[in-house]
Amino acid sequence: MTAPLCTQDYAEQARARLDPSIWAWLDSGGADEHTARANLDAWPTLRLRSRALRPLAGAHTRLTLNGRTLAHPILIAPTAWHGLVHPDGETATALAAAATGTPYVLSAQSGTAIETLAALPEPPHLWFQLYAQTRREDTLALASRALRAGARALVLTVDAPVNGVRNAEQRSGFRKPDTIRSVHLDGLSPPAARTAPPGGSPLFDSGLLDAAPTWDDVAWLRHRLPADTPLWLKGILDPEDARLALAHGVDGLIVSNHGGRCLDTLPSTCEALPAIAQAVAGRIPMLVDGGIRRGTDILKALALGAQGVLIGRPALHALAVGGAPALAHLVQILRGELEVAMALTGCRTLADVDADVLY
Repeated sequence: MTAPLCTQDYAEQARARLDPSIWAWLDSGGADEHTARANLDAWPTLRLRSRALRPLAGAHTRLTLNGRTLAHPILIAPTAWHGLVHPDGETATALAAAATGTPYVLSAQSGTAIETLAALPEPPHLWFQLYAQTRREDTLALASRALRAGARALVLTVDAPVNGVRNAEQRSGFRKPDTIRSVHLDGLSPPAARTAPPGGSPLFDSGLLDAAPTWDDVAWLRHRLPADTPLWLKGILDPEDARLALAHGVDGLIVSNHGGRCLDTLPSTCEALPAIAQAVAGRIPMLVDGGIRRGTDILKALALGAQGVLIGRPALHALAVGGAPALAHLVQILRGELEVAMALTGCRTLADVDADVLY
C-alpha cells in the first residue's frame, strides 16, 4: 500500500482497515446523505484566480484567534470516540495536534478526559466542545471543568437537539462497544425520557425535547462564564441566527451542518457561509467545517469570510491509518496545499485572501 498523498488517500485506506459498521458510523450522513455529499461537492465548484508576479517574500499562514497566534488556520473538529478507530484514541489526536500547532476542539463525547490530554508532556492547544445538558448546572459544571483543565475556548454545539435520521449507520448494525464511553458525561443527569402514550409521537411525547437548549440558555451560560472566556457557537447555518448570536455576546461562530449528519437537504456550508459572513460583518471571527479536503478548499473558505476551518472525518481517517504520525502528516499535507494555493493566487499572508481570490 502506497503512502497517502492527500486526504482522499487516507479515506480510502481507512475504509479498507475499519470494520464496515464503524466506517458507516464515521463516514455516513443523515437520511439520504444529500447534505453530506453537498459538503464535498460544493467547494470544487468555486474557481480560483491565478495571479502572477505578486511579491511573496516573507509569506506565512499565521493568524490570531481568541487573542492567540496560531501557525495556520486548520483546527481539529470535535468528534466522538476516537478509540473506535485507533487504540490510543484522543491521546493520539492530541499528540498530532501538539506536534503541528493545531488547535484541537475536544468533544464532550470523547473517550479520554481533558485532564489526561492537558497533562501530556507537550499538551495541545485545547478547546472544549459543550452540549447543553438536561440541567443547566451540569452544563456549567462541564464548562468549568474544561476551563480548570486549561481549555482556551468553549464551543457550544447548537444544531443537534436530537440526532438526525442515520439510515446508513442503522443498516450497518453499528453498536458502540461497552469499552468506550463518553467520560465527561459520567455523573451528569441524562435526559428525562418517558414512554409515549399509545398512538403518541415517539419524539414530541417522549420528553427528549423538554430540555432542548434555547437562546435563553446561551445568555445564561454567557453570563455565568468568566468574562474573558471565549464562547463559540457551532452549528450556525442561517444569517438570522448569526445576528442573534451577536446579540447574545457570543465570541465566535462555527458555520456547520454537523457534517450532514443531522437534517438532510440543508445547504452545504460552502453555500451558507457568504450570507453568514455578510450578517456578521467582521464583528466576531468565524470558522467553517464540512467537506474540507484540500488546501484549495481552505483558501476558498477564507475568501468567503471564514478565518479558519475545522477537519472532522479526515482527522479520523488518518488516525485509523497510522495514529498520531499519520494525523500530523495529514495536517501538514493540508497546510502545504494551502501554501501552494496562496502562492499561486498571489497571497502572501492570510490577510491577502478575500473575495478577489475567487474567479
